[in-house]
Amino acid sequence: MSSIYYYAIFLLFFINPSLATTRKLQALVKEQPLILQYHNGVLLKGNFSVNLIWYGKFTPIQRSILIDFIQSLNSSPRRTLQPSVSSWWKITEKYKAGTSNLVLGKQILDESYSLGKSLKTPQIISLASKTGERNSINVVLTAQDVLVDGFCMSRCGTHGSAAMGSSVGRKKGTSTKFAYAWVGNSVNQCPGQCAWPFHQPIYGPQTPPLVSPNGDVGVDGMVINLATVLAGTVTNPFNNGYYQGPSTAPLEAVSACTGVFGKGAYPGYPGEVLVDRSSGASYNAHGVTGRKYMLPAIWNPQTYACFTLV
Repeated sequence: MSSIYYYAIFLLFFINPSLATTRKLQALVKEQPLILQYHNGVLLKGNFSVNLIWYGKFTPIQRSILIDFIQSLNSSPRRTLQPSVSSWWKITEKYKAGTSNLVLGKQILDESYSLGKSLKTPQIISLASKTGERNSINVVLTAQDVLVDGFCMSRCGTHGSAAMGSSVGRKKGTSTKFAYAWVGNSVNQCPGQCAWPFHQPIYGPQTPPLVSPNGDVGVDGMVINLATVLAGTVTNPFNNGYYQGPSTAPLEAVSACTGVFGKGAYPGYPGEVLVDRSSGASYNAHGVTGRKYMLPAIWNPQTYACFTLV
């Protein structure tokens, strides 16, 4: 079963606007610690390549935004302004078994929509299996005109595992499964769900959206969702790692902190974030090439709380 990045909780908050008005009362109640249970499964620790399958048409600038994000995950603090993407990713080291070092791997461009413009999970897995590599996470990124089963209705991205081909999976000492993930560009389909806070939400307070840090609402939304599924992949790759709730719809490292980007966040408000003086764009992390990103809160297993960079 794949682990799904659900926005249902986020939307439920919006459906009941009174939740936002009661936040001051909530401050008077001692907040219970958030605990993701470890189910004793294997985590993805060590060196892993992130292979990208670009499905549909992406511009070179769109590809560079997402590539730079991946290359920022394990960058040296000396090369990056703080707060940084790598500082955010280092929280995954606090989960059992040490460091998950992700580096950019192969890239496959499928601009001809080889499987059509409407995909289901088996087709996503088929696309993800094209790289045929061990010690990798294969990520399918779908363009804005590609429909994916469940997209917008219950998920903005997903991750899971599938059986390897015999030429890869049957080598001595290797796993018979590979980890995969999918994230779609929601700009034409559901930006109010999958690109918030850079687009007004479908439900709840209709406050003005934030300006996206790279000038592309759809792709900056993809960064948020890609961060979510990558963190879920390394901490719960085979559905027996860290999560809360049922295994069929788990709350994971980031999805347990949905809607939080900075301190003081509450339903409908992402929290206090940084603002670029020249562009007015909102962000909370720097990448290696000088790009700015908005990253969601991630659960810290040492503090039992959602961690934000700002």
